[in-house]
Amino acid sequence: MRETATIRIGGRELGPGHPSFIIAELSANHNHDLVRAKRIVKAAADAGADAIKLQTYTADTLTFDSDAPHFRVDGTIWEGMNLYQLYQEAYLPWEWHKPLMDYANELGMISFSTPFDFTSIEFLENLNVPAYKIASSELVDIPLLRRVAQTGKPMIISTGMGTLAEIDEAVRTVRDAGCSDIILLKCTAAYPAPIEEANLATLPHMAELFGTLVGLSDHTPGSVAPIAATALGCWVIEKHMTLSRDDGGPDAAFSMEPDEFASMVRDVRACESAIGGVRYAPTDKELRPRDFRRSLFVVGDVKAGEVFTAKNLRSIRPAAGLHTRYYEDLLGKTATQDLEAGKPLEWGDVDGVNLPRG
Repeated sequence: MRETATIRIGGRELGPGHPSFIIAELSANHNHDLVRAKRIVKAAADAGADAIKLQTYTADTLTFDSDAPHFRVDGTIWEGMNLYQLYQEAYLPWEWHKPLMDYANELGMISFSTPFDFTSIEFLENLNVPAYKIASSELVDIPLLRRVAQTGKPMIISTGMGTLAEIDEAVRTVRDAGCSDIILLKCTAAYPAPIEEANLATLPHMAELFGTLVGLSDHTPGSVAPIAATALGCWVIEKHMTLSRDDGGPDAAFSMEPDEFASMVRDVRACESAIGGVRYAPTDKELRPRDFRRSLFVVGDVKAGEVFTAKNLRSIRPAAGLHTRYYEDLLGKTATQDLEAGKPLEWGDVDGVNLPRG
């Protein structure tokens, strides 16, 4: 994967040399209860999230109040609702944004949001958010992309449902409007998403193709996809979070509970540690286990001048004697002194050798 420059969001560096940026998505899991919303923010901080993300819209800024067939959301987990009803239930009251963001910041997390129209961008600019997230459905809203890019803030863009041409148009739009700090998120815009449709192999390809940092906006069950994405080089992980799926709500079915989110964070951090760097030398922890390697040992008493044979010289554990590569060369050579069985063979024990030392 091509090395990409780091991006700074709210004092945090994202990209090569830094841990993954893990976002807890509050979404509609507040269930229209500010106290519950704050509890989710606290749970996200306790679980190890780096950021909390909100969504800024109203039903009127997203859609039109109609029950006509085009506006129905049948065939989804929101069966029986129209778009206006869904967003009326899911939206986060705008007057809650500041208290929730302030609380997140008090807990050491970065907070920002997803805008869905020009009025929400203006509102969020007044809150001085450090970055913007673009939802998958808005990937093709070119005027929105252009307006967000003009704020000069970093943009995290989900690419669910997007064709290659649509992603390319979005990236070009954003760059032409003056934004160079772009993170593209691989996303499967199904709720929940089948793990077999994650297609995480897209991550390194997308990073190379567009020259951006990449990440994962994940709606699959569990933490397998975030861990695999970490191994593939993603720098941002976004997961929906709720206090309990049993509490219901529009997004509950594909959201993580606090203990699951905390487990995912631990696994992602462990994966990052396991990836490490390119190294071929033994690590500190491997130095003692190297005793279980083989080397050359005297396995029968040998007198000075006696010949080394397969009976008195063997390749065995531990790695305290000469390297095994010299075994055949040393057979037939003679001992310089008396040697007891169990002695690791050294160059000084062998008479008349002209072999590389080591």
